[in-house]
Amino acid sequence: MNEEGININKLKEFKAKFEEELNKVMKFWVENSHDTSNGGFYNCLDEDGSVYDTTKYGWLQGRQVWMYCKLYNNTQQYHTEEILDVARKGGDFLQTYFKRPEDNKCYFMTTCDGKRMKIQRTIFCECFYIMAMTGLYRATNEEKYKKEAISVMTSVLHWIHVDDSGLGRPKLSGSTPINAMSIPMMVICVLNEVCEDEKELTLQYEEEMNWAINELLKHLQRNGSVILENVDTNGEEIPGSQGRLINPGHAIEAGWFLLNHALVTGDDNLKQTAIEKFIELPFSIGWDSKNSGLYYFLDADGLSPTQLEWNMKLWWPHCEALIAFLMAYKETRNGKHFESFCKVFDYTWAHVSSVCVRSVVNS
Repeated sequence: MNEEGININKLKEFKAKFEEELNKVMKFWVENSHDTSNGGFYNCLDEDGSVYDTTKYGWLQGRQVWMYCKLYNNTQQYHTEEILDVARKGGDFLQTYFKRPEDNKCYFMTTCDGKRMKIQRTIFCECFYIMAMTGLYRATNEEKYKKEAISVMTSVLHWIHVDDSGLGRPKLSGSTPINAMSIPMMVICVLNEVCEDEKELTLQYEEEMNWAINELLKHLQRNGSVILENVDTNGEEIPGSQGRLINPGHAIEAGWFLLNHALVTGDDNLKQTAIEKFIELPFSIGWDSKNSGLYYFLDADGLSPTQLEWNMKLWWPHCEALIAFLMAYKETRNGKHFESFCKVFDYTWAHVSSVCVRSVVNS
């Protein structure tokens, strides 16, 4: 059997493990996270499923609605009325309690019964709200959800391009305007959701998508040797720790966003840049060669990052790397991408899977 045949057999094994893990995760959240009294979802669950804090978070409410809709739309097992009904109720809770109707700002936190607790001066709660509404539109084919998503998308783009005063951020004399990678990343992510299989919307948002891609590419710095988290608005490196900051997980996530768009549009140059510069490069910089795992933050000059959690190994960068390298291998059949996928899989399965968590807790 040749190398590709061996890899395909291994991928089948990985797929079976992921499906098993998905079922365990879904069982856990379906049984423990649904707030049947108030609507929405509990987010703070202990290992045994008990709720240790009833606060509800906009990011996680939106993500859970989106995930239920994604599974409803794309799998036979979860294409059930129960999953769709809970997703609808989650969407209703978001619309009723998390969105501020007068300006489309979304709250970051509420009490379990929807009393507002905190609002952020960013666009991210709104982005996850849009993804939830888009998911519900795909699952139900009801235009009201599509209109809701486009309405909030319009506000987000206004805050980015025209006037950000609606976000509530004060203009401070010592603050330098920056191009933070998270903004164009999220625009690409959300537009991919909004425009999926929607030719009219794809054309409508084509200029916005091109803007976001160009802004993201500005983060490739130092003659293509590093992806920096923050640059100035002209795409130049900024001084200090903020300018030297590397977030390997963010860069890899941006890489598969770019790769996905390149595959949709047939842009081979963007495909190459996405794989080589936004996936392979930050992975090689961010991987801990001694203990394995991806660092959370690094400094481009090898100095100490100011983030106290810089050397933690969080679950989400490893998830992004799994997606990115699997996509890269699918497109290139390059064995090094499969090797990187296996390396991340082995680390993730050993440290952050539900099997591992239970074994650690019970030992």
